[in-house]
Amino acid sequence: MDQPFDDPDLPHRYRGKVVLVTGAAAGIGRATALRLAAEGATAWCADINGGGAAHTASSITDRGGEARSSQVDVTDPAACAALVAEVVAGSGGLDVLANVAGIGGMAHFADETPERFNRLFSVNAAGPFYLCQAALPHLLERKGNIMNLGSTAGMIGQAYVAAYCASKHALVGLTKSMAIELGRQGIRVNAVCPGGVNTNILGDFLPPEGASMSLISRAFLTRDMQEPESVAALVAYVCSDEAYYVNGAILAIDGGTTTG
Repeated sequence: MDQPFDDPDLPHRYRGKVVLVTGAAAGIGRATALRLAAEGATAWCADINGGGAAHTASSITDRGGEARSSQVDVTDPAACAALVAEVVAGSGGLDVLANVAGIGGMAHFADETPERFNRLFSVNAAGPFYLCQAALPHLLERKGNIMNLGSTAGMIGQAYVAAYCASKHALVGLTKSMAIELGRQGIRVNAVCPGGVNTNILGDFLPPEGASMSLISRAFLTRDMQEPESVAALVAYVCSDEAYYVNGAILAIDGGTTTG
């Protein structure tokens, strides 16, 4: 059995709150669900990998927290709407939407395919759009907030990831537009943009044959990778009431890569 959620140093900023976390089967999504549940949230864990999402939910309940899980394909707008409806019906409302689900990929620009370009946009930009629209009425009711997981690739250009960069820049733009439009209605919308994180998605970022390592190295100030729990800790702050004045922020957590 996992260790119970009894860390005396953790705040309890999510007592009585319902959070929906996509991409919760592994990596940053799993770490985020665990962290918010440890702070008292009812965590709804969603992922296209339904078994992985269920495992994360079980890890939470085994530690004394509250969680449920669902399988969802975020590229399907009807499935996104159904997921939000399921969360609200099952938990009585929704306070936080954490759009963590995402995919990556590297290729020479000349070799990038329309199919993969569109797939990256479908998961990384359209999926959050569908979920935000579905969740909005419920978030308005409870003055909740949205966190979109961006990337340093959504803040700066990077070599061999043109499609990924474009999708994450789109997500950052969506975040900023929603923050302005919804801010006076009491809804905060922010993006957390990690640099290198030690997760399974690294397997999507294998340099293509003939790639210039000097160009790739420009995307990292340091070779050190952070753990997903580092990102989850920032998400936990941004989505909490403690961050009541944080809206429309694009928050890098990248060891200084995007500084200049």
